[in-house]
Amino acid sequence: MITLNSITKKMGSRLLFEDVTVTFNEGCRYGLTGPNGSGKSTLLKIIVGIEESTSGSVRLPSKVGFLKQNIEDFAGQMVIDVVIMGNKRLWETFAERDRLYEEEMTDEVGIRLGELEEIIGDEDGYSAESNAEILLAGMGIPDDYWLEELGTIPTDIQFRVMLCQALFGNPPALILDEPTNHLDLESISWLERFLNDYSGSLIVVSHDRYFLNTVTNHIADIDYETIIVYPGNYDKMVIAKTAVRERVESENKAKEKKVAQLREFVARFGAGTRASQVQSRLREIDRLQATDLKKSNIQRPYIRFYPPEKASGQLVFRVEGISKAYDGPTVIEDLSLDITRGEKIALIGNNGRGKTTLLKMLAGVLTQDSGIIEKGHQIEIGYFPQNHAELIDKSSKMTIFDWLKSCRAGIYDQDVRSILGKMLFAGDDAFKQISHLSGGETARLIIGGLMLCNYNVLILDEPNNHLDLEAVSALGWALQDYKGTVIFASHDRDMINHGAKKIIALEEEGVQTFTGSLDDYLSSRS
Repeated sequence: MITLNSITKKMGSRLLFEDVTVTFNEGCRYGLTGPNGSGKSTLLKIIVGIEESTSGSVRLPSKVGFLKQNIEDFAGQMVIDVVIMGNKRLWETFAERDRLYEEEMTDEVGIRLGELEEIIGDEDGYSAESNAEILLAGMGIPDDYWLEELGTIPTDIQFRVMLCQALFGNPPALILDEPTNHLDLESISWLERFLNDYSGSLIVVSHDRYFLNTVTNHIADIDYETIIVYPGNYDKMVIAKTAVRERVESENKAKEKKVAQLREFVARFGAGTRASQVQSRLREIDRLQATDLKKSNIQRPYIRFYPPEKASGQLVFRVEGISKAYDGPTVIEDLSLDITRGEKIALIGNNGRGKTTLLKMLAGVLTQDSGIIEKGHQIEIGYFPQNHAELIDKSSKMTIFDWLKSCRAGIYDQDVRSILGKMLFAGDDAFKQISHLSGGETARLIIGGLMLCNYNVLILDEPNNHLDLEAVSALGWALQDYKGTVIFASHDRDMINHGAKKIIALEEEGVQTFTGSLDDYLSSRS
């Protein structure tokens, strides 16, 4: 059980949440939601003691699993040891025992070693390595890496190891901030099964709507400068929250109408002989004051990719026998496929199968080692890279207005302003330097550039990374309505189901092509 008592947090002059008292109960799985900047990660840091609240207190169980982001602190440790470090008491006991075995054996040392062995038994330390291996295998981490130093293995695998660390030891409370980042679909499915079997208190932040709906049975929503807990998953929370807001707004309108009638009566008879009736009406006006509705901090961008000014040819890409290798390992080998006008294609597959490589070759930013990629007639490609730095130089002092205007020659200032407004850059935000943008703001700016240019082909590599749930939903609907051709990679199943009508799966046994939704493809595979 995790209890927050009167927690308030201010960031400068900005109030994130005020006087929040809430209990996260054992056996419940809470999704912590709210738009970018609402304070989700800040609240998690307050809970685990990394950051202080402005006021209030937190009560925690003796052991809490927390997904750490400071990977560099563990770079020199062996992978399996990094996982076992998730149980701090056990790891410190192992370290002390090893140190004592190097000292001269005395009665005092022997007694202490006996005490340490009891602690190891209490913490299931004799099964620590096998339990760590189960987590590593479940997360899809090859056993070749288990005895390597963390800093020497691929970055995406490092993040998975840190997730195993948080899960290790079956802590009575578990706090996960964006645990699906850097996970492929197979690993996400394993994590969902693990968390659904978890019996402690879980608090998870995720921008993956499908994941939240699958894992959570409560939603703790940060809005209106407080935290409101709703029963059910994310979709049920949205329905309940909307219904409450609409009911209060409807009641306020009815009150305002009644108050207007009462004021008219008071204005007509206030100076006459019906003083008692006027006083009664005045008391009624006071009683009918509208319920104060704080402004919600949830904002949804308006994403629409407008009809292309030039239609492409029927054949968009002809890919014949392409291969690509990086310093030895072959990522893509002898791949052939055709992509036709208007197709909505999602690339899926485990990390390392070549999704990003294929998208880069189609976008023309990477050259294949062999084979042919032939582009169709009048192809105009808009590209969203997984690494935003490929498009936006964060060392530049350029404003977001100037960057967006540079995307299309001859564009009018009002058209740039219109796009910025739709992507939630209002007023003076237009003059914010791109070097000061967050990950979510950078992603929205790149999407704004794609909207501005009316491309007839979109190639998107993990465009949902860094976006909040509202923006991811808006992007999925935009891809669904788009009249051009889309090829994208994503691990967000909700967005794939909305935005794709065809699946190209880069599997271990080869490339699988399937016409239909992701759910249909996964059903056919099972």
